[in-house]
Amino acid sequence: MICNALFICSISIDLALTGIVGFQLTPIPMLATLPFALITVGAATTTWGAAGLMQRVGRQAGFMIGTSLGVMGGVISVWAVLHGHFWVFCLGTFMVGVWQAFAQYYRLAAADNVSEEDKSKAISWVLAGGLIAALIGPALANWSRGWLGDPFFAGAYVAVTCLALTSLILLLFYRDEANFRTRAHVLGRSVAFGDLLSRPIYQAAVVNSTVSGVVMMFLMTGAPIAALGCGLGVEDSTSIIQWHLVGMYGPSFFVGILISRYGLVRIMHVGNLLTFVSVVLAVASQTTFAFHAALLTLGVGWNFMFVGGTTLLAKSHTTDEQARAQGFAEFLRFGGTALGAVAAGPLLQSMGWQIMNIIVLPLLAAALWFTIKWDGKTTGDQMNG
Repeated sequence: MICNALFICSISIDLALTGIVGFQLTPIPMLATLPFALITVGAATTTWGAAGLMQRVGRQAGFMIGTSLGVMGGVISVWAVLHGHFWVFCLGTFMVGVWQAFAQYYRLAAADNVSEEDKSKAISWVLAGGLIAALIGPALANWSRGWLGDPFFAGAYVAVTCLALTSLILLLFYRDEANFRTRAHVLGRSVAFGDLLSRPIYQAAVVNSTVSGVVMMFLMTGAPIAALGCGLGVEDSTSIIQWHLVGMYGPSFFVGILISRYGLVRIMHVGNLLTFVSVVLAVASQTTFAFHAALLTLGVGWNFMFVGGTTLLAKSHTTDEQARAQGFAEFLRFGGTALGAVAAGPLLQSMGWQIMNIIVLPLLAAALWFTIKWDGKTTGDQMNG
């Protein structure tokens, strides 16, 4: 939970400022969001390999390798900003993305170490660490951006480096007994993709996790620049992201309880509905209040859909299938979010903030359909039983 909080805090700094820094450094305005998008690209291209590596060397070693690359990414970003090198800055953010590829397995590592009925609670508590990031990250971005006295916020990436170093130290004390017990048993086993993809529970898990990630990243990446384009200031942009992060991670303190009380399906449907409401708010108005309300609601919707999808993922496979099932699901999720992040800048420039929100509606419809399909199959099996 603490390591996840440190990672999300660093990402919130990147989220608040990297689009603006990219706009300042790039000679092509359409590429302004590319550095931040490359965080997701870095995660997408390494997440499957990260799962396989941790299956072989253990969670602790894998987490430390990924975090070390995050430290390097922070250092490179500082140098690039100080020297005005846009493409070197892109390399730094890409390496932070590799850190993300490993860090996003924190929640699955927690789920793998608890009983079936406690998986959603374990996942939600790990994600709850992100609330610390929601409260501290954007404020740290504002505070640290002037540390080195440059006009392009290099000090903020010093903060990213320090957060990664702190996480690396904490990981020296991490142990994952479940992984150590099963690692030798799992190596060499394989599972056909056709078998995985034919399971309604796995389909619902992958689609909900992917759609929630794509929609959230697509709109979140464009929001700070869209806010500036509507006349809001840098402080407003960081405040919007701060409240968005509160929406993303605040519900983690109680979403596990809600799932136990009302059922996983209902919570996933509520998450889908809240994401739809955020689109309506964003289309209806571009005031400061509207941006805050839309991004806050988007964050809560993401949390419900993402915790639900992750819970289904943890339940959808056996120990023998763990690396391939989790790696493939995370690869699809990060691949989709990478496309969303990369597309955010050009579509914002060409279509505007309102159209950006409208075009995510078919994705929400797809997530709803796969959830209903899985729920119907589960209900049918229970009736037949």
